[in-house]
Order: sequence, then C-alpha cells, then structure tokens
Amino acid sequence: MADITMPKLSDTMTEGTLVKWKKKVGDKVESGEVIAEVETDKATMEMESFDEGVLTEIYVQEGQKVEIGQRIARIGDSTGTPPKTASAPVAAAPSTSAAPPPAPVAAAPASPRPADGARVKASPLAKKVAADKGVDLATVVGSGPGGRILERDVVAARANAGVSVAKPAAMPIHAAAPMVAPVSAPSRTPAGVAPALADRRVPLSGMRKAIADRLLIAKTQIPHFYLHVEVDAGPLMKMRAEINKSVVEGGNKISVNDLILKATIAAIAQNPKTNASFDGDAIAEYEKINLSVAVAVEEGLVTPVIRDARLRSLTDISLTVKDLATRARTKKLKPEEYQGGTFTVSNLGSYGIDQFDAIINPPQSVILSVGRVMKKPVVNEAGELAVGECLNLGVSCDHRVVDGAIGAAFLASLKSLIEHPLTMLV
Repeated sequence: MADITMPKLSDTMTEGTLVKWKKKVGDKVESGEVIAEVETDKATMEMESFDEGVLTEIYVQEGQKVEIGQRIARIGDSTGTPPKTASAPVAAAPSTSAAPPPAPVAAAPASPRPADGARVKASPLAKKVAADKGVDLATVVGSGPGGRILERDVVAARANAGVSVAKPAAMPIHAAAPMVAPVSAPSRTPAGVAPALADRRVPLSGMRKAIADRLLIAKTQIPHFYLHVEVDAGPLMKMRAEINKSVVEGGNKISVNDLILKATIAAIAQNPKTNASFDGDAIAEYEKINLSVAVAVEEGLVTPVIRDARLRSLTDISLTVKDLATRARTKKLKPEEYQGGTFTVSNLGSYGIDQFDAIINPPQSVILSVGRVMKKPVVNEAGELAVGECLNLGVSCDHRVVDGAIGAAFLASLKSLIEHPLTMLV
C-alpha cells in the first residue's frame, strides 16, 4: 500500500480544503486521472494521481481542511500490492466548483528530486524553459506538488550552475498570493467604543483570508509613497477609434486598458529600475517584464501575468488579457499564470473612479493605478479654453527600491507615450 498525501498545489499553500472526491473506495485509479478537488487560497484545483491501482481507503471527508503532507487516502492494487511509483498527486487545471475556504497560507520546502529511472514530473512551461536554456530536468529539484518541476525551479537550477539570474525577492510576504484593489487596512475599535451589532457574519473564503493577511503586511511593512500625473488622453482615444474602425464585425476590439498596458510596458523598458524587488540586502532587478494585471473576481482580486510582455504586440496583449480575465473569473487559471509578476497595473476607470492609490503587490516595488478618461475644460496649445479628455495616473512605490526621481521619470515616460501613442508601437 502507498499513502496519498495533501500536495502543495501553490507556492503559498500550507493547507487545503478537500472539496470533493472524484473516486470512492474500491474504484480503479489510472495514472494522471483526477481523484479529488482541493481548494487553496487561489482557486479550486483538480488533483491528479501519478499512480495506478485501486483506492483502498479514504481518511479525509469532503469539507475538511488538511495540512500539506497529511495522509488523505491510500492506494494499492486489488491484491494489496503497492503501486509502481510513490503516490504524489499534482495540480491540474483549476475547477470552478465552490468550496469551503482554506486557511491562510505560507511557503513550504521543495520536494526531493525523483529517483533514477522515474518519470520526470514538470509543468509544460518548465519543460519549455528547460529546453530553451539547455537545462537537464533530471538535475532539477521540483518545488511543486509531488515534486513537480516548475519554471522557477529551472531558473534557479540554471542560476546555481553559474548563470547570472536575478533571484526572487526574499519577502515575508507570499509573492504568488492574490493582491487586491486599494483599500484601507482594518483599524481596531477604539477603547470604550462599542461596535455596531452585525446582522450576519460571513465566513472568509481562503482567498479573502489571504488578501486580508497580505494587505496588512504590505501596507505596514512596505514604505509606500505616491505620485500622480494628469495626462491628455485625446490622442490615445483618437488612435483607438482609428484602430477599431478597421476591425471586422466580431473581431477583437482594442480597449483603452489594452493601450495603457502597452504604454506601461514601454515606460518600464525605458525605466528598468521600476522592474525590481527588495531582496533583503540587495535589490533584485529583472530583465523580463512580467506584467501583472488586476482582475476583479467574486471573492476579491487576482493578478494574472502577461509574461515577457515587452515582446508582445498590441493585439497579442489585448487577446491575452481577455483570455486571462475570463479564466480568472471562472477559476480556471493555472498556478504559473498568476505567479512571477514583476510590475502590476490596476485600472478602476471602468468603475467610474477618477484616481486612487493602490497598495503594492509584494514582492514587486511599483503598482500603477489608472482612473477613468474624463472630459473637462483644458487650455490647449493655442492658449484657448477647450474640452479635453484627461486621464489621471498614479504610482505607489516601495521607497526601499524606487526613489521619487525614478517614480517621477517613469510617470513622465508613460505620460509622453500616451500623449504620443504611435511611439509605443515602434
């Protein structure tokens, strides 16, 4: 017999909630078959088995919370013979099933490398990166569920081999946890003041708990400062109209947010010190721009990542954001699709917000806040009063990494790109 234990389905997970068993005692299990659904702080994930045999015992009932490494079931064959490999479930595509909330999460240690001759377990992205970088997956220690090799493991292995790669920021905050839109951290009730009686109490979901913990740490441990600028959005709106005029019926329309993301990527490239993290006794700088985009979901906000965004065309960015946002709202994002961002954009313009200050998404050092495009009186270049289209942009910066001059230079670049939008396309 071999035990099935609760796997580490995200890099910030310490426990999960067993939502639903897909198999019952006595059922045959094939390698790669989904055996259960588990909710983490990110989503409800389907858990696959690397083993084949018969599910002989179930120790955890649906709705129970389970710590990583705790035994949840046992698998063998019909004669009680152990399966061919050690039991190690792995995360597949997230499920949309509702589930009880898990507890707040934290990082867990990497799993040991597979035994000689065993099948190397690696995510598709890790395999691609390994092939591109010439890394032998057999030499890489996986930190994913059941020892599965993730992209970050390949990067770390390459760095350890003597290649210079910026290491992840060492923060007391979990880099892959969902971030949230800017809100004030909860304050304690003053002494002698009785709080209002609640009509009902709504239990926090796993995501909401992670958001609450993360926000409090981010706001109290990161020295924020804020900068704002007003931008003439008229040229941007005109170019958008011209682009969409040529789109055939049913084709992909370019949004204002798509253009702002494209301009942001160009501004980061011009100001690379904003693409960095605080790393204890150093600043970790990143060559690739992995742009996190805040997406509102039912339980809060998640930040799926446009990877290597500098290489993306405007159309590619637009289609990628639409796809990520759709799958974020239906809990179908893969873990690697919301991890590893280096800079975040939060846009509340569609909610009618003029301007706001966002809370930094750790371990990143800058987050851009975008308001709505407003029509207002302006003085044009001829000194005449006219109706203009204005946009308020703001940055929240980690002063340990980014100084005021760096933040101001970034906003100046972004302002120029938006007011001369053709420059962002070259």
